[in-house]
Order: sequence, then C-alpha cells, then structure tokens
Amino acid sequence: MARAPLPIRNGLGPTRIRMPDDASASTVLDYLVGRFPQDADRLREKVAAREVVDAAGVPIGVDTPLVPRADIYLYRDEPDEPVVSFPIDILHRDENLVVVDKPHFLATTPRGAYVTRSALVVLRRQLDLPDLSPAHRLDRLTSGVLVFTARPEVRRAYQELFAHRAVEKEYHAVARFDPGLTFPRTVRSRMIKERGVLRAEEVPGEPNAETHADIVRHDGVHALYSLRPRTGRTHQLRLHMSSLGIPILGDNFYPEFYDVADDDYSAPLQLLARSIEFVDPFTRERRAFTSTRSLQLPTRA
Repeated sequence: MARAPLPIRNGLGPTRIRMPDDASASTVLDYLVGRFPQDADRLREKVAAREVVDAAGVPIGVDTPLVPRADIYLYRDEPDEPVVSFPIDILHRDENLVVVDKPHFLATTPRGAYVTRSALVVLRRQLDLPDLSPAHRLDRLTSGVLVFTARPEVRRAYQELFAHRAVEKEYHAVARFDPGLTFPRTVRSRMIKERGVLRAEEVPGEPNAETHADIVRHDGVHALYSLRPRTGRTHQLRLHMSSLGIPILGDNFYPEFYDVADDDYSAPLQLLARSIEFVDPFTRERRAFTSTRSLQLPTRA
C-alpha cells in the first residue's frame, strides 16, 4: 500500500477513502457528503480548511472532480471514548522495538469503536513515537506480550518473522478441567473467518490451524493450560479450546456468542500472551519477552 500523504497527527494516521468505480457524483465533496450525510457539515469544513487531500497530497477543493477509484485522505474527528484505565507496562524498548504488556480490553490498533483507546495510539502519544507500528496483533480481550516496531526502516523485517511463523509464542488460558481429555495434545482443524462476521468457524477440509496444548496445573475443577500456536488464525486458541469442550473462561464468542457491554470489565477473557521468542533479524541474537501478568484458577467455594 502506498504511503499516506498526510503524517501521523496526535497518534492517529489519516483515513483513506477510495472513490467509487464510476463517477456516481460529479465532485469528491458531493460523493463524501452523500456517503457520510451525518458528517456533511464537518466534511465541508475540512475541505474548506484544505485538510482533505488526494494521493499526491494536493488539497481537494469544493469543485474537484471525482476520479473513479482514486484515493483521498483526511483525518477523522476523535470519538468520545471511555478511557481504559488499565496500564500498559513497557517490557523493553530500544531503537527498533517497543515491547509491552497489554492489558485486557485494550485494542491493538484503531478499529471500529476503539480508536484513541487502542494500544497503538496510546503508546504513540505517551512515547512520542509517531512511526510506531505493531509487528503483530492481539485481540482486544487478550492480554500479554505485544511487539511494536519503532522505525519504518525495520518494520517489514519484524513483521515477516510473524508472517513466516519464525516466532515462538506461548499463551496461558484458564478453562474447565476435563479428566477425560489427555494432555499434552495437538489440535488441528480448518478454520475460516469471513469478512464482516464476528466469529470464526471450523469447517471440513485440510487443516490450516494447529495448536499444541498442555496442562500447567489443575485443581480438579479448572486448569491452567499452556497453548503454543503453530499458526496464527483469528480466534484460533479460543476456537480450539471450545472445540475440545473446554472453552476459555470469560469467552463471550465461543461456544455461543453473548453480548457484553463495552464498559463491563468484570469478567475478562482468561487468555494471556505469556511469552514471545525469536531471532532478531538485525542482531541475530535470540530475543525473549515474558509477561509480568499471570492467570489464577478461580477460588473454590
């Protein structure tokens, strides 16, 4: 993807909007107002202030004609979001990397209803690192080790480690203890997640998701599980645990979805990205980062 013509501003990058395949409106502004009628006044203000630009960085005017499939860029207004008050602990920082211990309920990157309350935007602002970028992602409800790159020049090398499965990851999870299941075990299945659909699902076919699972300890009712994913499918660990009949405690997606209010922090998903290890692509040294957080078995009455 081409580099955006507008810089990061207050931790947030510009939004890219692609024009339609045909000239359904005569001007860019007409199209934007028709597509986002609730923001019509603000869009006109942004165009008047020369804050809407094309891919070359040239400001859009009120009469700029629409070019099919062209990209334009603008800054979204920051939404009024409740603050996630859980701290982001810094585990490591150097010229290339920032490694943090992400809390539950904090999104990795701006998305949907979670924009300023995302780890990326919070850290860009706190650390004054506008070029900070995630090397991988954690679900909003998952806590633990999360790796960011600090400079654009090194971003691709670290992201490729995750893309090429050159990173060893261990997660901890708390779920029901089932004496009928033997551990250690490897779970393999074919998983798909369709765009716009909240949940992933397992379907017949060649496996594309693999997780090695073991028990760290149990009390006869619940267990702390060690999960080592060999692949990185969306919701892989949550779905694999559910498919074993032992869904992770606090999981409101699997096996059945139930709604939880955005500001309900009473029952966090009991899934922790405990550690990450890899050979650094620049120093060739082995790097290992471990969360300072831990999961506990529920107290028995």
